[in-house]
Amino acid sequence: MTGSTARHEAPMLTQIRNDLWETSTYSPFPGLRTHAYLWTPPSGDNVLFYSTGGSDDFDAIEQLGGAAHQYLSHRDEAGPALAQIRDRFDARLHASAAEEEEVREFAEPGVLFTDRHIDGNGIEVIPTPGHSPGSTCFLVTGAGGLTYLFTGDTVFRDAKGAWAAGFIPDISDRDALAASLETLAALQPDLVVSSACVGDSGTHLLGATPWASCVDQAIRTLPAAD
Repeated sequence: MTGSTARHEAPMLTQIRNDLWETSTYSPFPGLRTHAYLWTPPSGDNVLFYSTGGSDDFDAIEQLGGAAHQYLSHRDEAGPALAQIRDRFDARLHASAAEEEEVREFAEPGVLFTDRHIDGNGIEVIPTPGHSPGSTCFLVTGAGGLTYLFTGDTVFRDAKGAWAAGFIPDISDRDALAASLETLAALQPDLVVSSACVGDSGTHLLGATPWASCVDQAIRTLPAAD
């Protein structure tokens, strides 16, 4: 199924894959919609990628085994929910060392990452600065051997369904973001999961669509280099 995923409703959560659940929509301000994603690997150490807008989804997350870890893709996900997630699930917080100060305002990070590596949870941590200094993407092997790429706000699909770079004038670093997108283009994901989204979901099953061409399309949305 190209360009979409099977979606089944559960209390407050939407099942994307056998091991991947999408939280309810959070709109921090008009025009921006975000979701967090609960990955339930065979190890039983569930991982929450990004962050929820509050505690509305917590009971549903608890029913699925809770969250042993929380991974932030960038500083915009830091907020009061971090302490709530820590207190409810005893989740270990993973964040970029480049944005430690912003995250620490809300919760103490248990793990700070600086470079590309595969960690003890089988998650490949890929620093992708540009949208923000500490923007990071994550690659995991999910159900059925499919590869899931969590891109945060580094790359997403716009209102017309085209791929776009997460460039914010006067905030983002254009050249760093372009280099990060080139790094992502070399990957071969099956499912791409962004934080920011325009439609109902930030998940996109690529099917036969070459990921490199999606990234090329996103690169073309960047402003011209100086």
